[in-house]
Amino acid sequence: MRILWLFAHPEPRSLNAALRDAGRKALADLGHELRESDLYAMGWNPVVSAADFGAGTDRLVVGRDSAAAYASGTLAADIREEQDKLRWADMVVVQFPLWWFGPPAILKGWFDRVLVEGFAYGVPAEDGRPLRYGAGPLSGKRAFTVVTTGSAAPGFAPRGVHGALRDVLWPLLHGVFFYTGMDVLAPLEISAADKATPEDADRHAARLRDRLAGLADETPIPFRSERADYEGLLLRPDVAPGLTGLDAHLR
Repeated sequence: MRILWLFAHPEPRSLNAALRDAGRKALADLGHELRESDLYAMGWNPVVSAADFGAGTDRLVVGRDSAAAYASGTLAADIREEQDKLRWADMVVVQFPLWWFGPPAILKGWFDRVLVEGFAYGVPAEDGRPLRYGAGPLSGKRAFTVVTTGSAAPGFAPRGVHGALRDVLWPLLHGVFFYTGMDVLAPLEISAADKATPEDADRHAARLRDRLAGLADETPIPFRSERADYEGLLLRPDVAPGLTGLDAHLR
């Protein structure tokens, strides 16, 4: 497979960086092709601005202006480079530390600037409805999240005080990856990262290698398809009747 490793951690001597290095070696040993975006090392600009689109209007409308710039090939060069990587990839590995229940701002800014209208969303099907939630423009790609947390392992368990990790990451897993059409694999949590011993690091690296070895065959999270299970923006009455909350959107 062709794999893009999207990495967002500021410290090259961190556990995250060590795991990234172990993952890159594992992928090479498995015969995969690899490209990387190390956002902090790149000095990635996470801030959307009119300069991204060459917008000449008095009022910036990000969706409209990004779509026009994408269609005309006039997006900023750094955005086009990242889109080329993503277009090339069969699989995206996204690795980051969980800060305030979300990714670092630099990674959020990568999604904001790279996944523009016309490229990752806002593309209509033949019936005019948008392709999204399982049928988006990035269909056929897989997404795998590697996330470090400061919490001990039970904290992000289904009954943990922080909430189930899949629920905490719902905006990323469902709202970014699945929305754009990707098949989404269950995230790998590396817990208590700041307290990890060398033995812990070796154990986590082995867990990562095990997951990487099976990425092509792993069953994705069974999110419900918008076209199959929804009317308008609501689940059909016959789908998961009486069930509410995030679990209602899982097959």
